[in-house]
Amino acid sequence: MQGPARQGPPPGPPQGPPPQNPWLGQYPPQRFPPQHQKKSPGAIIGIALGAVTVLVLGIVAIVALNRPSQGANATGYQNPPAPAPTSAFELPPNNGSSSTASSAPTESSEPSSTGPQKILKLADHPILQDPNAGLQNRVCDLPTWQSTQSRAEAFFTAASKCLDAAWGPFLQAYDLPFTPPALHFPTGPSFETACGTIQVGIATAAYYCEDNLYVPFAGLQTDQYGNNPGVYLALFAHEYGHHVQEVAGIMDAAWQKIYAAGQNSPEGLEMSRRKELQAQCFSGMFLGAHVDQGGTITRDMYNKAWNDQETRGDNTSHSHDHGTNAHYAYWWRQGAKANRIADCNTFAAPSSLVS
Repeated sequence: MQGPARQGPPPGPPQGPPPQNPWLGQYPPQRFPPQHQKKSPGAIIGIALGAVTVLVLGIVAIVALNRPSQGANATGYQNPPAPAPTSAFELPPNNGSSSTASSAPTESSEPSSTGPQKILKLADHPILQDPNAGLQNRVCDLPTWQSTQSRAEAFFTAASKCLDAAWGPFLQAYDLPFTPPALHFPTGPSFETACGTIQVGIATAAYYCEDNLYVPFAGLQTDQYGNNPGVYLALFAHEYGHHVQEVAGIMDAAWQKIYAAGQNSPEGLEMSRRKELQAQCFSGMFLGAHVDQGGTITRDMYNKAWNDQETRGDNTSHSHDHGTNAHYAYWWRQGAKANRIADCNTFAAPSSLVS
């Protein structure tokens, strides 16, 4: 396994990977009602006709902010370019603990009159509040990895089904409007998305834009990473993590903050890092919930993914919008080692942990 020189350990000593064969997490104990977007203050001023007009204009403005034609809700997973060999990696030992299975929440007998709705919140989003909520341990069976276009497509298609089965029930328990993302496998030098034309290269291992997940085989750098399905699965689960944010409403809320501050401003870049590092944590949660469950996500795959996170991040890409390599590894491991979604609340973390 090749990778750049390590950038140093993440803040605080890792506590080790999750114990084998526990029930790590539960669905939330209660359903949360949907939170609607705030309407324009002008909607309550003036006569009835004027109020309706202002309200309509306010809603149009909000929709325009949430769905700009270029760049919104888009994110790519970057491969590090041609890294040098890294030092030997030592995974912290298993802690050997286990936990007892918990029951899923009781479904509400009163259906919502408007149906599931996104909740445009960040640190105080309902899915991030329960310290015991996580993904149910499940078996995930994936085809054997081979570095060919057709076998990679089969691998990621199967992985997407496991991700759907993991995140779908979790999000639906909060009355969020879950639908699986559409999966695409571009084969040309570029591909079109609602977020613009994306060039395929070493910086484009996978890409997410508004309910669509793209995996160009040429961007995976299989000549560099070889037969390491855990690495590919982790990057795929990261991009799927952005879909979780999209469905929940976190993605829209984050982009509102980014556009308000300016994409290249210090505040806008920090918000982008918080968004990316949360997707890292969600990726770790998925692998932590599925390793050693009797399927094909093995301890070796998990270990390789754990190690690989230190090779990715802003130190490698020389950018400022994803987080340092140390923090990229730190947040992935936060999700992997305990499978608790409250541990993925990057929007409540101090700036020192999202640099």
